Amino acid sequence: MLFTQACGSVAQQTPSTGAASTASTVGKGPTTLNYGYIGTSKLNFPSGAEGWGFYKGIIQEELKKHGITDVKLTAFPNGPDLSESLISGRLDVGSLGDTPAILSRSTGAKTRFITQGSTSSIGYLIGKKNGPQTLAELKGKTVATQKGSFHHRYLAGLLKENNMTDVKIVHLLRVDAEAALARGEIDAMTNTDVFALKQIDQGYPLIDDATKHTNLLGTSATVTTEDYLSKKADFPKIWNEIRLKVLNDLKTKPDEYYKFLAELNNSTPELMQKVSPISNIKDVPFTDEGIKLLEGTKKFLVDEKLAEKDFDLNQWILK
Repeated sequence: MLFTQACGSVAQQTPSTGAASTASTVGKGPTTLNYGYIGTSKLNFPSGAEGWGFYKGIIQEELKKHGITDVKLTAFPNGPDLSESLISGRLDVGSLGDTPAILSRSTGAKTRFITQGSTSSIGYLIGKKNGPQTLAELKGKTVATQKGSFHHRYLAGLLKENNMTDVKIVHLLRVDAEAALARGEIDAMTNTDVFALKQIDQGYPLIDDATKHTNLLGTSATVTTEDYLSKKADFPKIWNEIRLKVLNDLKTKPDEYYKFLAELNNSTPELMQKVSPISNIKDVPFTDEGIKLLEGTKKFLVDEKLAEKDFDLNQWILK
């Protein structure tokens, strides 16, 4: 398979948010947290429990109790770009898909995996109108994906399962791929969640999705740098306790939460409830199911030589 790397990416710096509070138990360490996430919304917040926590100011309030008084959020178009900022030291913590997090660690990135908040990210394979309707019809065709993302892992795994080696894969970010598909410049693309469902509603054919291949589901990864941990060793415990508090809060306000997601994704609360149900958010940092999916993804990436080298998950995961 031929991989064509596209040039350029845009990261958006967003201002700190959160109301003032009285610190109770102030810990030692850095007073600033640089947090990265995947997103392109004008709201400048991530999705999920983390997004709700930042949006409502709960995370900022709780972090102040531990001496972290300034939270800076930075949006990235995809996981590989976020990983580069973690490696460079621009970020302290980042939430992204498991595939780019694994690929980064395989290159020797000094990160630790502290939370796997969800284990059901669905990849979709969407065809162009009046184009391929089935996987077999993609033979000799061009498919766009986000190289190094969980989209990429889903597509590569799907093609391998079906012994398809004659598909040309090009790297395009979602917005660029959607435009290219509309113009008929590519034959298919990978997409996720509400964006894929919007395309299907617009008449684009659904060729495949990961619900038919549960081993190809993606999981989320919140990672922090070893450098940040050297200054704030108790951060994983602090973070996961705050995250649970946020989750318990949003569970009491489901209508408001889905409205937030709808605004974030330019969608409707009804559709967001369908593609991102609260029940998908894990209330513990790691689950056996999630670790199993993570192991399968790492093995695939190593076996297919997409990952630079193998590594021990137990040495990466920080429980």
